[in-house]
Amino acid sequence: MPGQLEGQIALVTGASRGIGAAVAEALAQAGAHVILTARTSAGLEEVEERIHKAGGTATIAPLDLTDPDSIGRLAQAIAGRWEKLDILVLNAAMLGTLAPVQHLDAKEFAQIFTLNVSAQAALIAAFDALLRKSGQARLIGITSSVGASPRAFWGAYGASKAAFNTLLGAYAEENRNTGRLAVAIIDPGATRTKMRAQAYPGEDPASLKSPDDVARRILLLLTDGFETGHTERIG
Repeated sequence: MPGQLEGQIALVTGASRGIGAAVAEALAQAGAHVILTARTSAGLEEVEERIHKAGGTATIAPLDLTDPDSIGRLAQAIAGRWEKLDILVLNAAMLGTLAPVQHLDAKEFAQIFTLNVSAQAALIAAFDALLRKSGQARLIGITSSVGASPRAFWGAYGASKAAFNTLLGAYAEENRNTGRLAVAIIDPGATRTKMRAQAYPGEDPASLKSPDDVARRILLLLTDGFETGHTERIG
């Protein structure tokens, strides 16, 4: 869909690999200028290079999303250069150790909620004004089925995704009548990613769909449009 997002500014978190990288590349191919964020600059540089080689444009912004000051500085930088944000894809997340609830490590549990929930709230707070300047902004949140259906040993990650879903669902409802910002929560389903391999080490990666498949569906949603509060699991 080349050109369908021409002139739009997109920010993708967790864009150094997996679903985040695939979504960033798809948005760039469709004409958006994509701002790539993740903790490691090396992975971001590789994604940026692929985007440029394909004829797209991107800017990398390595940062730690658990640092609210870093998020604020990024928002200020984007506001100073582009003055708006059309697309925000909240993809970055931490799986943590899969363990029985009674054996969860308190420190790691806090880290999971800091990244998967608190940082997401901080991103929304930092970029809300820029999204509203778009006129027709879209926010995509990447979730997991364990946020809606509890699963043994997935208590920490599942609880964080349940909180994430509630956070985005509330934000969607708060913007239902504005006509200026639509929020969607997308469950990519079983996808060939590093996080999936960490959770299911014995699984055959070839049996799973590619991150590119997820990216194509998200791009279609962004170009066709959706009502705020849209939720979907990609089969």
